Amino acid sequence: MKRRLAWLAVMAAAAAMTFAPASFAEETEAVSEAAQEESAESEAVFAEAESGAAQEEAAEDETAFADSENADAVQVGSLKGPTSMGIVSMMQKAQNKETDIPYEFTMVTAADELLGGVISGSLDIAMVPANVAGVLYNKTEGGISVIDVNTLGVLYVVECGESVQSVADLAGKTVYMTGKGQTPDYTIQYLLEQNGLSTDDVTLEYKSEPTEVVSVLAEDDAAIGLLPQPFVTAAMAQNENLKIALDLTEEWEKVQGEGGSSLVTGVTIVRNEFLEENPDAVQDFLAEHEESAAWTNENPEEAAELIAAQGIVAKAPIAQKAIPFCNITCIEGEEMKTALEGYLQVLFDMEPTSVGGQLPAEDFYYMG
Repeated sequence: MKRRLAWLAVMAAAAAMTFAPASFAEETEAVSEAAQEESAESEAVFAEAESGAAQEEAAEDETAFADSENADAVQVGSLKGPTSMGIVSMMQKAQNKETDIPYEFTMVTAADELLGGVISGSLDIAMVPANVAGVLYNKTEGGISVIDVNTLGVLYVVECGESVQSVADLAGKTVYMTGKGQTPDYTIQYLLEQNGLSTDDVTLEYKSEPTEVVSVLAEDDAAIGLLPQPFVTAAMAQNENLKIALDLTEEWEKVQGEGGSSLVTGVTIVRNEFLEENPDAVQDFLAEHEESAAWTNENPEEAAELIAAQGIVAKAPIAQKAIPFCNITCIEGEEMKTALEGYLQVLFDMEPTSVGGQLPAEDFYYMG
């Protein structure tokens, strides 16, 4: 168990794409759900996972969620960012004892903390990056199921000019971005390929963090960047000339066509042991999650205040502006399966280890 947990903990740490550098702290404190975003697997990660230090760290994660004020409460974990933005209403209701069943919510900034909680059984339900769910399914030998998609794509191409109206317009240009060998990288390369382009036609210039991308955009009005929300909103607040050129979620849907998959950022998973013992509780969670996500989208001003109060985004005005672009949702059943299955297939085709080495089986998708 410790060896498996160690592997997951280190891999989740590698998966974290930290889009919350210090210079953005005032605007977007700890809102690195893209830190959730994706999986950067490499031989070095596997080697580190085998080390005693990694195992010791993972063992600590195993008890990270052990203390609970209410033993009967459903333990829910999430990452600070768009997925947690979608459950702020639910969190407030739970705190006020207004939910159908009791919940305890824990928000963290690193995916490995959530994985440790799921493996140890300290968390019943968790909101994790879509591809990390696939990895966790494989490493627990089918021990978890996905119950909904909670966030679609949060990636946007931005520029100060008007040169990019379509993916095809990126030909001959340089795109500044973060996340080399991670899901944003796979996403843009897939979209380039589907639009008849490749990295021979478009130069992808990788930076270590979004502030570097923003700096390039500030210094060069002709530069083009690829950034996630809510950092797009924060960057636009700093540079009034910056605008969204392409929504990669929309571009993904264009190439997939009707009935195709979606660009998925986050999903909600449940431990199968908990699901088997508490099917009604899972159904209650899904109903309340759907209601909460809809409330966030329909009431951005009020939701932004709760988001700021929870420390997900430091300032309510930034959260309010970001909400419409965060693609917060709650998609279940066949629609969830279609959206997610095709997305994971694309990632698998580009890099099998990004989803755990093999695609999840049918029982990965909870159909209610």
